[in-house]
Amino acid sequence: MLKIRLLHLLFISLFFSTMQAQEKFPRDPRLEIAASVGAYRPIGVSVTADNRLFVSFPKQHKNYQYALTEIIDGKPVPYPNEEWNSQGNAASHFVNVQDLFVDAQDNLWILDSKPSSSGSIFGATENSSGGQFKLLKVNTKTNQVERIYTFDDLDKTKSGLNDVRIDVQKDLAYLSDPGQAAIIVLDLKTGKSRKTLEKTFFTQADPEIVLHYAGRDMRDADGKPFRSHVNGIALTQDFRYFYFKPINKKQLYRIETKYLADTLLTAAELASKVEDMGDVGITHGLLADAHGNIYLTTSTAYSIKYLSPDGQLHTLTQDPRLLWPDSLGIGGNGYLYFSCAQLFKDPQWNKGIDRVELPYYIFKIKLPQ
Repeated sequence: MLKIRLLHLLFISLFFSTMQAQEKFPRDPRLEIAASVGAYRPIGVSVTADNRLFVSFPKQHKNYQYALTEIIDGKPVPYPNEEWNSQGNAASHFVNVQDLFVDAQDNLWILDSKPSSSGSIFGATENSSGGQFKLLKVNTKTNQVERIYTFDDLDKTKSGLNDVRIDVQKDLAYLSDPGQAAIIVLDLKTGKSRKTLEKTFFTQADPEIVLHYAGRDMRDADGKPFRSHVNGIALTQDFRYFYFKPINKKQLYRIETKYLADTLLTAAELASKVEDMGDVGITHGLLADAHGNIYLTTSTAYSIKYLSPDGQLHTLTQDPRLLWPDSLGIGGNGYLYFSCAQLFKDPQWNKGIDRVELPYYIFKIKLPQ
């Protein structure tokens, strides 16, 4: 009887949590479901020019099937094959796919990132010492892995590589590292990486900002609030600007990539090149389109916003189903695709109560003209 009562109370709590969002705004009829993935939490999303949709899933303690999939006819299919998605040696199998990015040449880049405990955005992990990291380049024409980068010069006891963007013009990869509050620049020719903007004002979270949902702060059982240093990143399609920000910060920043590529600049000189793009609120994933718009997913407002080249902030969509909208991808069909990870509904942030609303979805919406 007690169990039934507790389930009843949980249902009421979930119902009113959703209703609170619905009271503020209705569902957006322009929002379409690109895929329903059941109990499997989606994180990374990216799309090719011919609209192939790829989705990754973090390896957590429950409801895990594949690390990386291609959505075919609305269903997730292991990609590039079953073998990479099975258990095995970390060199030839996925450990924990965190982010995906389709570059300007339609190669799929896969960030397989099992962070150190200090670098995880999911809170405490079973890995108390170092992380495991690799970046894979897959030719989507042949579906073959062409190169693997292993970050041998990265401090794996601190890092938590989160997002990746590829500059095919300079043969560089830019990665956010919330574990070290830094931007990692990887030379795609040599495989060597270097840490930039480490622990600067621009890459560190604001300790005063606590995420808040449905009347509750996002805190763990010890009262410690969720916090992430530099997390979401975006690269303009002309490769000129790199945008970035911590989740727990309202300011969006950018820097010209020519400065990130310059190995002769001192840390202070590089920091002086960072531009403040203004207050955009709490955000997670970032992505740039061909027109220079920067899209930002924001869980606290259940929305996708975008910063246009004239510096104005717009709302693309707002919908009560946008529960922690996270990673984004743009297809050749003019649609923006994105995952909803529902991270704030996990038991660790809700006094042991699982508030996740199944199924998880990948949504899509037409881009502004």
